[in-house]
Amino acid sequence: MRHLVEVEKGLEGGDGEPSVGPAYRSVFAKDGFPPPIPGLESCWDVFRMSVEKNPKNRMLGSREFVDGKAGEYIWWSYEEVYNTVMKVGASIRHCGVEQGGRCGIYGVNCPEWVITMEACNAHGIYCVPLYDTLGPGAVEFIICHAEVQIVFVEEKKIMELLKTFPNSTKFLKTLVSFGKVTPKQREEVENFGVAVYSWDEFLLVGENQQFDLPVNKKTDICTIMYTSGTTGDPKGVMISNESIITLIAGVDRLLHCVNEQFHEDDVYLSYLPLAHIFDRVIEELFIFQGASIGFWRGDIKLLVEDIGVLKPTVFCAVPRVLDRIYSGLQDKIFSGGFLKQTLFNFAYKYKLRNMNRGSKHDEASPILDKIVFNKVKQGLGGKVRLILSGAAPLATHVEAFLRVVTCAHVVQGYGLTESCAGTFVSLPNDIAMVGTVGPPVPNVDVCLESVPEMGYDALSSIPRGEICIRGKTLFSGYYKREDLTNEVMIDGWFHTGDVGEWQPDGSLKIIDRKKNIFKLSQGEYVAVENLENIYGLVPDIDAIWIYGNSFESFLVAIVNPNELALERWAKENGISGDFAAICENPKTKESILGELTKIAKAKKLKGFEFIKAVHLDLIPFDMERDLLTPTYKKKRPQLLKYYQTVINGLYKNTK
Repeated sequence: MRHLVEVEKGLEGGDGEPSVGPAYRSVFAKDGFPPPIPGLESCWDVFRMSVEKNPKNRMLGSREFVDGKAGEYIWWSYEEVYNTVMKVGASIRHCGVEQGGRCGIYGVNCPEWVITMEACNAHGIYCVPLYDTLGPGAVEFIICHAEVQIVFVEEKKIMELLKTFPNSTKFLKTLVSFGKVTPKQREEVENFGVAVYSWDEFLLVGENQQFDLPVNKKTDICTIMYTSGTTGDPKGVMISNESIITLIAGVDRLLHCVNEQFHEDDVYLSYLPLAHIFDRVIEELFIFQGASIGFWRGDIKLLVEDIGVLKPTVFCAVPRVLDRIYSGLQDKIFSGGFLKQTLFNFAYKYKLRNMNRGSKHDEASPILDKIVFNKVKQGLGGKVRLILSGAAPLATHVEAFLRVVTCAHVVQGYGLTESCAGTFVSLPNDIAMVGTVGPPVPNVDVCLESVPEMGYDALSSIPRGEICIRGKTLFSGYYKREDLTNEVMIDGWFHTGDVGEWQPDGSLKIIDRKKNIFKLSQGEYVAVENLENIYGLVPDIDAIWIYGNSFESFLVAIVNPNELALERWAKENGISGDFAAICENPKTKESILGELTKIAKAKKLKGFEFIKAVHLDLIPFDMERDLLTPTYKKKRPQLLKYYQTVINGLYKNTK
């Protein structure tokens, strides 16, 4: 496996213990993990050293509004951000929050979010993001569980926060709006004995007061990130300074090894929630380089326009966003007339063939890049050189398509909040890695542990098993939940619950989830996540949830069809009506079921793994109905509850 080096032998299982495959690390760490960067002890040092080195560089930008219209980006330099951070830090300390205290941040990404985070880093205060998407119940739970003393909140979210009163006011003593505070809000907040400030007022609270910055140690906790599990209360993942600075050193080594290092001219679009580890560590990497971070306007429909104005060089996305870009491009190609379609298809096949033969993406077809694919590149601002997908699996056909047409590296990563995000990432210019998350980043060891009850053997010729990770990027435990920490941390190895398969080149493919397994009435086990990944390859569907139980002998599914693909199919097959009517048409269901069956046969699935009935829902699975977690994982118990009547109908009508 050319991208890995073995550091420990595998072990046969015994006494009820599963076997364990060899432990590997990245070939880029064959002589040891990258040493810590000199002077970098904490997240505060990442920012402080960058300010010393690049005081005049553009750091944070947001769009200026003129007569209600969004204009160009206005920028704060590193030095200007630093001066504001010092004011915010002094004001937080004046409010009685000391080193080790808890500060909540609630709202969409904006310059004030990062400034508050850096003020927490400076004073050794735990930054506790409050999830925008978890509803008031979870926000209240996090404030009380983490004992948050001060909350910074987006103007629009003040009313949401008030819903947590009076329970949260046992801990919460100060509220700071990122914008203004209305007289009515002020009165309401103060009635509960909580101090409230607008952003401008708060900057003056600690004026003329000197607070010495504490010494921040590597092992100190820098943030508690609450992850919404698919069941139960959110878990507070404690992340230390060391986790983040180890990750920075590892990613820096990786980028140098593949000659794609970040530099101070890079520009990043901040729109994925800073409340998630994925965006947080990318922004730390950008700050480390003295590069620029521009913020979106908070509206997904206007994202493409923000991209056009900002012209980012690095674009991070979750598969949902990339699926949207893919569908939009497909639609443009389809509606471009016969000649354009033919030219595009020829260019696509020609460039893909050259990439499959080993050409780098920018050498595979420079002339066609200029004539055909440049429009796609300009649609993403014209300067994107790296697109990184994370948080959920990206469909193989989408990844391959984007690798060809965007004229940028498209790579897929894998990591968890507990592993400080980046644990695996596929390598640029290696088309064979499509559909995988690549080899490990050079700061962790990885092994697979067999899962006998699911038929996964880490020591077989195709090694499969639960992904286990060891290294300094790992979390420091779940806050106030040692029991849960001990369940997943065993002998220094973090057990992810995800099932992976090593590829011959040393990249890893995520194939299943350990707990998502159920038995059908005939006694056969079904690994449902693996099946959803396979059926998800059907281009005409955006998402699929598969269901079965031990009282039934076959599987059924709820499918979110792709609107553009379905309308195109309906037109070709003489079916009229809007999207809802097309979804209801029995012929449509028949066609989708046919596509699912076709892929099941192609992938040689067993008979009981075939889907026998589908329901088409034109509304995508979403967080609003509590069907997905904020990282787009399916909440299976909630999906069952929501679709129970539909599921009953599918079983009744199929027998």
